[in-house]
Amino acid sequence: MGSLSTWVRYAAIKLDYSLFQGLKQYNVGQINARELSDAILKNLMQGRLTFTYWTKGEEMSPTISAGGTILVRKLPVPKPTQVFVGDVVLIKDPENSHYIVRRLAATEGYEMVSSNEKEEPFVLDKDQCWVLSDNTSLKPKEARDSRLFGPVPMTNIIGRVIYALRSAVDHGPVENSHSAINHDRDVLAVELDVNQMVKNSKS
Repeated sequence: MGSLSTWVRYAAIKLDYSLFQGLKQYNVGQINARELSDAILKNLMQGRLTFTYWTKGEEMSPTISAGGTILVRKLPVPKPTQVFVGDVVLIKDPENSHYIVRRLAATEGYEMVSSNEKEEPFVLDKDQCWVLSDNTSLKPKEARDSRLFGPVPMTNIIGRVIYALRSAVDHGPVENSHSAINHDRDVLAVELDVNQMVKNSKS
């Protein structure tokens, strides 16, 4: 479950997230000033910074297998200071109402150059990102990533995938950027429950 220092850092991360969520609800009029402190306290005491999600499809193989269960860390603000190039993220599919898992390949300001010489290079606009499938054997239409549907708004990012359960005996942390690993270490140490993930798995 982690050392005392891990718990202290985790508590600080959770407090920051709870404050952000409470102020977000207040700013959009979901709660009033009197309810703000209660919302923050409830999130701090009862809320979690992660949730599990069941995946399907081979787009992220071998990182994540079809029919596997993943642990996703919630991100208060999906921006380049919270999520980084190289991270595996859960995003809203830009073409429908579903969610998909892809790797963040580029963010705002990156110049995108196609292997097709007929296509002009372009720079990703503010709050845009480019996501790719890990399965390099798939064609763009099969991989269903930015090569097919183009740039994705950063606001489509739901969270970062920090752990993958492929089976009861095959599981482990997901390979993300170095910055993300440092950001998520304490959350993973406190909230990871492999036995519960196995129990909840649909595989």
